[in-house]
Amino acid sequence: MSIQVESLTKVYGQQQAVDHISFSAAPGVLGFLGPNGAGKSTTMKILTCFIPQTSGKATVCGFDIEKHPLEVKRKIGYLPESNPLYLDMYVKESLAFIADIHQMKNPQSRIADIIEQTGLGPEQRKKIGQLSKGYRQRVGIAQAILHNPEVLILDEPTSGLDPNQLIGIRQLILDLGKSKTVVLSTHIMQEVEAVCDQVIIINKGKIVANDTFIGLKEKNNGASLENIFIKLTN
Repeated sequence: MSIQVESLTKVYGQQQAVDHISFSAAPGVLGFLGPNGAGKSTTMKILTCFIPQTSGKATVCGFDIEKHPLEVKRKIGYLPESNPLYLDMYVKESLAFIADIHQMKNPQSRIADIIEQTGLGPEQRKKIGQLSKGYRQRVGIAQAILHNPEVLILDEPTSGLDPNQLIGIRQLILDLGKSKTVVLSTHIMQEVEAVCDQVIIINKGKIVANDTFIGLKEKNNGASLENIFIKLTN
Protein backbone atom coordinates (compact mmCIF):
# COMPACT_ATOMS: atom_id res chain seq x y z
CA MET A 1 0.00 0.00 0.00
CA SER A 2 1.21 3.50 -0.82
CA ILE A 3 -0.41 5.02 2.29
CA GLN A 4 -0.90 3.33 5.65
CA VAL A 5 -2.61 5.21 8.48
CA GLU A 6 -2.94 3.74 11.98
CA SER A 7 -4.95 5.38 14.78
CA LEU A 8 -4.04 8.88 13.56
CA THR A 9 -5.16 11.66 15.91
CA LYS A 10 -4.91 15.45 15.90
CA VAL A 11 -6.03 17.60 18.83
CA TYR A 12 -6.27 21.40 18.78
CA GLY A 13 -6.77 22.59 22.36
CA GLN A 14 -10.07 20.99 23.40
CA GLN A 15 -11.06 19.99 19.86
CA GLN A 16 -10.25 16.55 18.48
CA ALA A 17 -10.07 17.30 14.74
CA VAL A 18 -8.98 13.76 13.78
CA ASP A 19 -9.98 10.91 16.10
CA HIS A 20 -7.96 7.67 15.86
CA ILE A 21 -8.54 7.04 12.14
CA SER A 22 -7.01 4.11 10.26
CA PHE A 23 -7.05 3.39 6.53
CA SER A 24 -4.84 2.41 3.63
CA ALA A 25 -4.65 3.51 0.00
CA ALA A 26 -3.23 1.70 -3.04
CA PRO A 27 -2.70 2.98 -6.61
CA GLY A 28 -5.98 4.35 -7.96
CA VAL A 29 -8.23 7.22 -6.86
CA LEU A 30 -9.44 7.40 -3.25
CA GLY A 31 -12.34 9.78 -2.61
CA PHE A 32 -11.95 11.40 0.82
CA LEU A 33 -15.34 12.86 1.73
CA GLY A 34 -16.83 14.65 4.68
CA PRO A 35 -18.70 17.80 5.72
CA ASN A 36 -16.83 21.02 6.39
CA GLY A 37 -14.78 20.68 9.56
CA ALA A 38 -14.85 16.86 9.48
CA GLY A 39 -11.05 16.52 9.49
CA LYS A 40 -10.29 16.00 5.79
CA SER A 41 -7.84 18.85 5.27
CA THR A 42 -6.21 18.20 8.65
CA THR A 43 -5.56 14.57 7.66
CA MET A 44 -4.10 15.68 4.33
CA LYS A 45 -1.84 18.22 6.03
CA ILE A 46 -0.57 15.52 8.39
CA LEU A 47 0.12 13.08 5.54
CA THR A 48 2.09 15.75 3.66
CA CYS A 49 4.12 16.59 6.82
CA PHE A 50 2.70 20.11 6.81
CA ILE A 51 1.55 19.72 10.43
CA PRO A 52 2.43 17.01 12.99
CA GLN A 53 -0.05 14.48 14.35
CA THR A 54 -0.84 14.38 18.08
CA SER A 55 -0.65 10.58 18.15
CA GLY A 56 -0.85 7.55 15.89
CA LYS A 57 1.32 6.91 12.86
CA ALA A 58 1.27 6.98 9.09
CA THR A 59 3.61 5.90 6.32
CA VAL A 60 3.83 7.04 2.71
CA CYS A 61 5.56 4.63 0.32
CA GLY A 62 7.06 2.91 3.37
CA PHE A 63 8.44 6.10 4.96
CA ASP A 64 7.20 7.20 8.38
CA ILE A 65 5.84 10.76 8.26
CA GLU A 66 7.36 11.59 11.64
CA LYS A 67 10.78 9.96 11.23
CA HIS A 68 11.40 10.58 7.51
CA PRO A 69 9.48 13.74 6.47
CA LEU A 70 11.88 14.69 3.66
CA GLU A 71 11.56 11.26 2.02
CA VAL A 72 7.76 11.47 2.36
CA LYS A 73 7.70 14.91 0.71
CA ARG A 74 9.74 13.57 -2.21
CA LYS A 75 7.11 10.88 -2.76
CA ILE A 76 4.10 13.23 -2.58
CA GLY A 77 2.58 15.80 -4.88
CA TYR A 78 0.22 18.13 -2.98
CA LEU A 79 -2.41 20.54 -4.22
CA PRO A 80 -3.92 22.33 -1.19
CA GLU A 81 -7.40 23.82 -1.37
CA SER A 82 -6.00 27.36 -1.53
CA ASN A 83 -3.78 26.48 -4.56
CA PRO A 84 -1.01 28.99 -3.75
CA LEU A 85 0.55 30.26 -6.98
CA TYR A 86 2.96 33.06 -7.89
CA LEU A 87 0.58 35.13 -10.02
CA ASP A 88 3.34 37.31 -11.51
CA MET A 89 5.19 34.29 -12.92
CA TYR A 90 4.60 32.91 -16.39
CA VAL A 91 3.36 29.31 -16.53
CA LYS A 92 6.61 27.85 -17.87
CA GLU A 93 8.64 30.03 -15.51
CA SER A 94 6.70 28.75 -12.49
CA LEU A 95 7.22 25.12 -13.52
CA ALA A 96 10.94 25.75 -13.99
CA PHE A 97 11.01 27.28 -10.50
CA ILE A 98 9.34 24.17 -9.00
CA ALA A 99 11.73 21.92 -10.95
CA ASP A 100 14.64 23.84 -9.42
CA ILE A 101 13.22 23.32 -5.91
CA HIS A 102 13.15 19.57 -6.62
CA GLN A 103 16.70 19.80 -8.00
CA MET A 104 15.61 18.16 -11.24
CA LYS A 105 18.39 17.80 -13.80
CA ASN A 106 17.56 18.94 -17.36
CA PRO A 107 13.88 19.51 -16.56
CA GLN A 108 12.83 21.09 -19.88
CA SER A 109 11.59 17.87 -21.49
CA ARG A 110 9.65 16.97 -18.32
CA ILE A 111 8.11 20.46 -18.22
CA ALA A 112 7.04 20.09 -21.87
CA ASP A 113 5.46 16.70 -21.13
CA ILE A 114 3.58 18.03 -18.11
CA ILE A 115 2.30 21.06 -20.04
CA GLU A 116 0.90 18.69 -22.65
CA GLN A 117 -0.52 16.28 -20.04
CA THR A 118 -2.34 19.04 -18.16
CA GLY A 119 -3.58 20.84 -21.28
CA LEU A 120 -1.66 24.03 -20.52
CA GLY A 121 -0.18 24.38 -24.01
CA PRO A 122 -2.34 27.32 -25.18
CA GLU A 123 -1.66 29.23 -21.94
CA GLN A 124 1.97 28.37 -21.25
CA ARG A 125 3.32 31.81 -22.19
CA LYS A 126 0.81 33.74 -20.07
CA LYS A 127 1.25 35.03 -16.56
CA ILE A 128 -0.59 32.87 -14.03
CA GLY A 129 -2.51 35.95 -12.88
CA GLN A 130 -4.06 36.23 -16.36
CA LEU A 131 -5.42 32.66 -16.33
CA SER A 132 -8.98 31.53 -15.61
CA LYS A 133 -9.58 29.54 -12.42
CA GLY A 134 -9.69 26.31 -14.44
CA TYR A 135 -6.25 26.89 -15.90
CA ARG A 136 -4.88 27.98 -12.52
CA GLN A 137 -6.04 24.63 -11.12
CA ARG A 138 -4.19 22.93 -13.99
CA VAL A 139 -1.04 24.85 -13.08
CA GLY A 140 -1.42 23.69 -9.46
CA ILE A 141 -1.77 20.08 -10.58
CA ALA A 142 1.15 20.47 -12.99
CA GLN A 143 3.35 21.71 -10.14
CA ALA A 144 2.20 18.82 -7.94
CA ILE A 145 3.05 16.12 -10.49
CA LEU A 146 6.17 17.67 -12.02
CA HIS A 147 8.61 15.58 -9.96
CA ASN A 148 6.62 12.41 -10.85
CA PRO A 149 5.53 11.54 -7.29
CA GLU A 150 4.02 8.16 -6.46
CA VAL A 151 1.28 9.74 -4.33
CA LEU A 152 -0.93 12.73 -5.15
CA ILE A 153 -3.02 14.52 -2.53
CA LEU A 154 -5.58 16.88 -4.06
CA ASP A 155 -7.74 19.02 -1.75
CA GLU A 156 -10.85 20.31 -3.58
CA PRO A 157 -9.09 20.50 -6.99
CA THR A 158 -12.30 21.23 -8.92
CA SER A 159 -13.88 23.78 -6.58
CA GLY A 160 -15.49 26.63 -8.53
CA LEU A 161 -14.88 25.22 -12.02
CA ASP A 162 -17.44 25.36 -14.83
CA PRO A 163 -18.79 22.10 -16.35
CA ASN A 164 -16.31 22.08 -19.24
CA GLN A 165 -13.38 22.66 -16.91
CA LEU A 166 -14.70 19.93 -14.59
CA ILE A 167 -14.64 17.35 -17.36
CA GLY A 168 -11.04 18.16 -18.24
CA ILE A 169 -9.76 18.01 -14.66
CA ARG A 170 -11.71 14.81 -13.92
CA GLN A 171 -10.17 13.09 -16.94
CA LEU A 172 -6.72 14.22 -15.84
CA ILE A 173 -7.32 12.78 -12.33
CA LEU A 174 -8.54 9.50 -13.87
CA ASP A 175 -5.41 9.27 -16.01
CA LEU A 176 -3.15 9.99 -13.03
CA GLY A 177 -4.91 7.30 -10.99
CA LYS A 178 -3.81 4.64 -13.48
CA SER A 179 -0.22 4.85 -12.25
CA LYS A 180 -0.35 6.78 -8.94
CA THR A 181 -2.18 6.75 -5.63
CA VAL A 182 -4.48 9.78 -5.72
CA VAL A 183 -6.27 11.00 -2.58
CA LEU A 184 -9.06 13.32 -3.71
CA SER A 185 -11.03 15.51 -1.30
CA THR A 186 -14.24 16.90 -2.79
CA HIS A 187 -17.84 17.83 -1.99
CA ILE A 188 -19.02 16.94 -5.51
CA MET A 189 -20.63 13.50 -5.40
CA GLN A 190 -20.77 13.11 -9.20
CA GLU A 191 -17.03 13.58 -9.23
CA VAL A 192 -16.54 10.70 -6.80
CA GLU A 193 -18.83 8.48 -8.88
CA ALA A 194 -16.90 9.39 -12.02
CA VAL A 195 -13.31 8.87 -10.85
CA CYS A 196 -12.98 7.09 -7.49
CA ASP A 197 -12.16 3.41 -6.89
CA GLN A 198 -12.38 3.67 -3.09
CA VAL A 199 -14.49 5.98 -0.91
CA ILE A 200 -13.82 7.09 2.66
CA ILE A 201 -16.37 9.24 4.50
CA ILE A 202 -15.17 11.05 7.62
CA ASN A 203 -17.46 12.82 10.09
CA LYS A 204 -16.48 14.69 13.26
CA GLY A 205 -12.96 13.30 12.98
CA LYS A 206 -14.03 9.64 12.69
CA ILE A 207 -14.22 7.41 9.61
CA VAL A 208 -17.86 6.34 9.15
CA ALA A 209 -17.44 4.50 5.82
CA ASN A 210 -14.52 2.94 3.93
CA ASP A 211 -15.36 0.82 0.89
CA THR A 212 -15.39 0.68 -2.89
CA PHE A 213 -18.04 2.87 -4.50
CA ILE A 214 -19.96 -0.25 -5.62
CA GLY A 215 -19.63 -1.88 -2.19
CA LEU A 216 -20.91 1.27 -0.49
CA LYS A 217 -24.02 1.31 -2.71
CA GLU A 218 -24.67 -2.41 -2.15
CA LYS A 219 -24.51 -1.98 1.63
CA ASN A 220 -27.03 0.87 1.40
CA ASN A 221 -29.64 -0.80 -0.84
CA GLY A 222 -28.47 0.98 -3.99
CA ALA A 223 -28.92 4.49 -2.54
CA SER A 224 -27.18 7.37 -4.27
CA LEU A 225 -23.83 8.47 -2.88
CA GLU A 226 -25.41 11.79 -1.90
CA ASN A 227 -28.06 10.05 0.21
CA ILE A 228 -25.44 7.72 1.77
CA PHE A 229 -23.31 10.77 2.63
CA ILE A 230 -26.26 12.60 4.22
CA LYS A 231 -27.30 9.52 6.20
CA LEU A 232 -23.80 8.94 7.59
CA THR A 233 -22.94 12.56 8.40
CA ASN A 234 -26.19 13.88 9.87
